[in-house]
This record gives sequence, structure tokens and C-alpha cells, in this order.
Amino acid sequence: MDLSLIAFIVTLVAMLTSAMVFPFALKFALKHNIVDQPNARKLQRSPVPVFGGVIVFSGIFVGTIVLQLFFDSEILTWILVSLLAMMIIGTWDDIKGLSAVLRLVVEIILVGCFIAITGVYIDNFHGMWGLYQLDPWFAIPFSIFAGVGTINAVNMIDGVDGYSSGYGMLAFLCFAIAFHSTWVPTMVCLTMIAGGALLPFFLHNVFGVRSRMFIGDGGTLMLGMLLTVLAFGALSSKGGLSNLEANGVSIPAFTLAVGCIPIFDALRVMTLRMSHGKSPMKADKSHLHHLFIDMGFSHLGAALFILFLNILVILAWLLSWYLGASMNLQICLVVSMALLATVGVYNVMRAQQNGGPVDEEGYPEGTALWHLFCRLGAWTHKEDKRGWRVMRYLMDYPLLGQGFKVCKKVKK
Repeated sequence: MDLSLIAFIVTLVAMLTSAMVFPFALKFALKHNIVDQPNARKLQRSPVPVFGGVIVFSGIFVGTIVLQLFFDSEILTWILVSLLAMMIIGTWDDIKGLSAVLRLVVEIILVGCFIAITGVYIDNFHGMWGLYQLDPWFAIPFSIFAGVGTINAVNMIDGVDGYSSGYGMLAFLCFAIAFHSTWVPTMVCLTMIAGGALLPFFLHNVFGVRSRMFIGDGGTLMLGMLLTVLAFGALSSKGGLSNLEANGVSIPAFTLAVGCIPIFDALRVMTLRMSHGKSPMKADKSHLHHLFIDMGFSHLGAALFILFLNILVILAWLLSWYLGASMNLQICLVVSMALLATVGVYNVMRAQQNGGPVDEEGYPEGTALWHLFCRLGAWTHKEDKRGWRVMRYLMDYPLLGQGFKVCKKVKK
């Protein structure tokens, strides 16, 4: 069967499964009080169900089972097992709470087990700094470090509606294109399945009021694990992207470009925390998305603007490759652009916020650039527009009878 048709079938299955599971998961979360409570650090003003990881995993699970009918791949089974384990740990953290140290240890164990069972890890730098095949004694610890770092970087971006799920769909699309270019059909379909499973949750998360739900640690840890697996597949000698080297593509540069905003923003935040004598894992409001919220952006507006920055880095890398840049130059460009899009944007705009004339009490009013972005942020609030109201109606009052009952329950 044609790969495009297979990818369409499994993506549709994942999407429909996620959509059908949503109202039941919402009802379960409300019944058992699995909600995210507001506090001084968080942006919501009322408790919100936090069970999205289960919904997204359900779509990925069913879609991958259907995919196994077309491709008998053992690694797909182990990927599902690793995603399930990470989803369970994250959901348990959402419900009961886990210490940062315990969760970190579990993440290290799970990533290590995946490497030990599948033998897929970052064992090749694909020409970066003149390095190719890596010694396992260095490659395996480095892969665990990179994998755990990716998982936590994705976990940290779950701060505004649509950000983590929107980023997931963007990243999966990029990996799908890359794997398709070197004909790795199982990975192409897996990335499409993950994107399809995320879409219904994204729509409810962004447009829903009565049906609004957060993806939670159960979802972000699972997404981080899947992105880790995809990065391992891209950078492993067994992964299939090695063929791109012949065309001058820096695979490390591509992989880093896809993950640039979560990774570099996490590094910036953790460095800032440690410089102030705090734990790098202690939550605060210093992330990039908090900056855009302070400028008056809506949740969706902040998410889309940050994703736009990530897309700009990817396009800059793509242009550098097209113009014949060396592999080292490609990676240098990606790192420079990523720093500019995270550290640069954050520090410059905070300086603009604290600049300009002062008011009667001596507080800075912000520069003209700051107020320009504030006006842009105000423009992103479209909740009163007809199209937004239609989407809200469709999300809060789904056609399925069970979903309608759930929405009535939430309204009460």
C-alpha cells in the first residue's frame, strides 16, 4: 500500500481516537478532582482538568497499533512502552506530586532502558566538528544527558494554552519531512500519528472554556520522550538520516533547530536561577512565554509568536544549507539564532519594559518598542470574534452525546 495512504489512515485513527476519548477523560478528571489549581506562579484563575497526557497517549497508542498491521516493527513496541511509562510517571506527578530529584532519576532510568533495549542513541555527530562515529563510553552517557534535558525542556514550555501541543505538532511535522526524505516509513507514520493525536487536544486547550484541559506533566514528559526518541533516530547510525550527509545536510544542526526554543529557553532559565542561588528546577515566571503574557498577548498569541521564532530558526538553517554552508557553519548559525530568539529577545524586551520615562511614583513606563509589542499583544485577543465563538461552541458542545453531558456537568 502507498505510504501516503497508510500515513493518512493511521493519522486519522489517532485523531479520531483522541477526540472520542476526550469527553470521557474530562469526565473522569472532574469526578476525581484531577485538576491544576491556580497559584501566584500559574496563569489560570480557576482549577483546570489536567489529564491531557492520557488523551494524547490514547491516540498515539491506537494509531501505532493500526500501524503495526502495515509495518511489523519491534522498535514501535518499545517506543509505546517508553511513552506509556513516561505518561504514567507524569500523570502521577500531576495527581500526587513527585520530588524533582525522584522524577529526574526515573527519567534517567527510562531513557537508559530505552537505549539498552533498542540500541538506538546518539552514536554519531555526522561530521560536526569533524566527528563521526562516537565511542559508546561517551555516546551513551551523552545521549542520556541529552534525552533527559530534552524531556525537561519540553516539560518547561507547558505554561500557556496551545504552546506545548502546538510545538509538538511543529516538531513532529519537521521530523516527518526529514524521515520521508530518506524513506523511513515507520518513523514518518509515527510522527504523523503523534501530530494527529495532539490536534483534538490542541483545539480544546485553545478554544474550549467548559471543555478546557491542560496536557500536564503526563503529556509533556511523554512528548519529550517521543522527541528524544526521534532525535536519537535522527542522530543514530541506525536511524536512517545519515543519507542526508551526502547532500551537505548537518543532521545535528537540523535536530537542534527543531528543538531550539524549548532547549535554549530552558538553558537560559536554569542559568538565571542558578546565578540567583536558586535550584535550576524551581519553577518561576522567567520563561519566554511569561514575557509575552506580560506584553498583553493572549495565550494563543504568545504560543504562535514563540513558535514563529522557532520556525525562523529552522528556515535560517534551511537557507544556510541551500546556500552551501559547511556543516560546522550550519550548527554555528543555529546556535546563534537560537540564542538570539531566546536570550536576546527576553533580555532586550525586559530592558525595554524597564526603560523609557518614569511615572509620578518613579516607576518606568517602558519604551516605544515595548508599547508597540503591547499593542500587538492586545490585537491577539480575538475571543469576541465570530470565528472564535464558533470554535468555542464546537469544542464545548461536541456532537457526541457523552461529550454534551460532560460539558453540562462542567458548566454546573
